[in-house]
This record gives sequence, structure tokens and C-alpha cells, in this order.
Amino acid sequence: MSKRSRHVCQSCGAVSGKWAGKCEACGAWNTIVEEVVPEAAPKSTSAAHGRALKSETLSGAARELRRLESGIREFDVVTGGGLVPGSATLVGGEPGIGKSTLLLQVAGALAKRKLPATYVTGEEAADQVRHRAQRLGIGDAPVRLVAATNVSDILATLEQGEPPAIVVIDSIQTMFVEGLDSAPGSVAQVRGSAQALVAQAKRSGAALVLLGHVTKEGVIAGPRVLEHMVDTVLTFEGERGHTFRILRATKNRFGPADEIGVFTMTAAGLREEPNPSALFLSDHSANTSGTAVFAGIEGTRPVLVEIQALVAPSPLATPRRAVVGWDSARLAMVLAVLEARCGVAMAGRDVYLNVTGGLRISEPGADLAAAAALVSSLTGEPVPAGTVLFGEIGLSGDVRAVAHSALRLKEAAKLGFKAAWAPPARGEPEDTALNVVAIRHLSDLVARVGGNDIDAPLPLRERKVR
Repeated sequence: MSKRSRHVCQSCGAVSGKWAGKCEACGAWNTIVEEVVPEAAPKSTSAAHGRALKSETLSGAARELRRLESGIREFDVVTGGGLVPGSATLVGGEPGIGKSTLLLQVAGALAKRKLPATYVTGEEAADQVRHRAQRLGIGDAPVRLVAATNVSDILATLEQGEPPAIVVIDSIQTMFVEGLDSAPGSVAQVRGSAQALVAQAKRSGAALVLLGHVTKEGVIAGPRVLEHMVDTVLTFEGERGHTFRILRATKNRFGPADEIGVFTMTAAGLREEPNPSALFLSDHSANTSGTAVFAGIEGTRPVLVEIQALVAPSPLATPRRAVVGWDSARLAMVLAVLEARCGVAMAGRDVYLNVTGGLRISEPGADLAAAAALVSSLTGEPVPAGTVLFGEIGLSGDVRAVAHSALRLKEAAKLGFKAAWAPPARGEPEDTALNVVAIRHLSDLVARVGGNDIDAPLPLRERKVR
């Protein structure tokens, strides 16, 4: 009897009946591979072949959620206070960004706290990992090092001796399960390896950390179901031209999502940065036009970052719109509101926007700071020194309030800022040492940043700025 086969996309995991050059599900080219379907005995789904399970109530006593604190504060903050025993964490990032370095430092820190740690490497030899550990200053940490790619061998090794408190798998794309007729890194192998390792972690109570590669689009490689199988998904981000590295939580069943931790890459490894606001503003020049300081929130912590803009006449029929660190669709909306509601002519001009430090901003509260940087670049008038901005811009030009304004103002005052331009506070005014200027409409901002010098198109020239 011949074995059945199926064609699986290695990018998204979609299954098709025949080979094709392009995946119809995700649009990727040359990613469909033929895989043999593993034989499995048919199982009945009737109640007669099952066993009754014990049900419990929500009011029952819950065990205390203890955590494994590594002592690396930025890592512990992102994970919600430390790794949870029996949990599975997936860490993704580009090659060379520092994933292996970070997790080796975490394993070494836990081992020095008398917690058994196992580091499984499938990409490097054991000597290579030892050399890195010596360079990081953790060569004397009692970390159990295993160089293997066979999941069965890894599970047998973990069952021997003292049960580990943390298991690091570097990386999940190099692991393979015997019996699956496909190469390591394929959808079937990644899914099968992750299932076996996660099941072992749930049984033993070890905190499992899987390192994963990312595709050229920046998403974690392998089937999407891999992210649903784990409890926490962390992404390690950073620009090649910067030493900053940002660890971001995109999913966390045991803590807040969208939390970030900031590190600096040095010759001795990753150094945590407890005050990222001061780091991102280290090169800020207060008297330069086209810049504005945004008081943002990443997870539960306030972060101040500089937004730079450049508006210049364009020789092209279609002006350029280039964005780094922000949503390009959000920039297009702000430009449209500036022109339609405030009479700021942006047509025929190239627009460049950059968030300094390699940080990527996703919250709409950055609208007001981005608009201030754009208008400042257009008029040549700098935003007043010592001023931070935050607020969401609506399509009508109104500036709407955002969450956690008190935390934003407190962080700005701590770093020496004197004023804040923000939407009116909801309810009672915030008790802060800053001089808070209420910006109710985008035209209020335009009037404060060189509003008389703006070259408006003729139909809007007589528009009255409120």
C-alpha cells in the first residue's frame, strides 16, 4: 500500500491537493513542498470509547503563580515578573539580533540562583556556546549544555537527573521528530517538535523557551499554529545601525502584552537599560526644527522618544512618503487632515518621518507629535524647548484624549521637561508640575508652530485659524 502525500506551504502551513508555484493562501512563491502523511490508526469519537473527566468550578482554590526571576530586570518586566514554571515561551527575531545571547544570559542568571538550567543548541557546537558564555562573563554558571537536534534524544536527556527549571531550545527550526518524512524546519517538523517539547514542559513543570527564526516579512517562521501553542510570544527587534535592542511581548497569558524591555548590545553581551526614555533622547536637540518629543506608553511603562520630520519640495509628479518606525497609513491620514482642516499645503512636497532609536510606535497617541514635527519642518520654527506632546487626531481635526496621561506627564517631568501639549484632560485636571497646554483642535497646534508662515493653497488661504 503506497503512502499518501500532501502538499504543504512552508510559509503559512496551508495544504493543497497538488503542487503549485504560488501558494493561494499567503501568496508566497516556491514554498509548497510534498510531505508524506503519517499513518495513524483510526480512532472512534463515540462516548463509549472515552472516559469521564473530573470537572471543577471557577471558585476552587488556585495554586499561587510563582515565577522564576532571572534578575535581568528588563527581561523580567517583559515576561510579567519572570518565567512561569510549566509555561512555553517563543522568542523570535532576525539572525544576529542577539536572541541566543539574551537567552544564554537568562539561563546563566537562573543557574547562578541555584535553579537547574538546560541549554539545548541545534545550530552551534558546544564549544561555540562555551566561548560565548566566557565572553559574557557567565562561563562559571552551572548550565547544562546539550548539542542535539533529535527531539526523542532531547526528551530522554531531560528526563535524566535533576529536573530542569528552565529549558532553552536554540532553535525550534533545527529540531526534528523521527517518523515524520520531512526535513527539519518544515511545517510538520516544527509543529511536531513544538508539541512534544511543550507537552514535556507541562508534565515536568520546566519553563520552556523556544527560539524561532523570522521570515523576510518579519513574522516568526513556521506554521501560525506555533504561536497559538505557546503561552508567551516575544519578539527581539533592533536596527543594524543602532546598538539598541527591544524585547517586545506580543502575547502573554501571564502578564501584560505589548510590554517592552530595552537593551544595549556591547562587546560583553546585552546590557539592560532601566531608563529607556533618557536613552532615546540622548541626542535630542531642542532648537532644531522638524523635531518633537512624544510621550508614549509601551505596555505599562512610559517612554519618551523623539520624532523627526522633513518636508521638502518634490521634483516628482508623485511626492515621496517615507516612514521609519511608524505606520505609513497613519502618516497619510495626518497629512490629509492638516491640508483639509488646517490649510497646510502638503501636496507637491516630499515627506520623511523617522522615530529615533530604532523604536517602533503603534499607538495613535503619537499623532499630535508627528503633526508638530511636520508643521515645524514646513515652517522652520522649532517646537518650544522642554515640551512634550501626545494626543490622537480625528478626521475632523479634533484632538482626542489618550489613556495614561498622568504617567506620560510624570515621566516627562522626571526627565526635566517643563511643558506639555496635550488634549484636554477628562474630568479633573491632572496634578502635575508641568505647564499643560490644552490642544483641542489641530489648528491650535498649527497656530503655535509658525502658523503665519504656512504657504496655504488659494482656496484655504482665508481660512480662519481657531
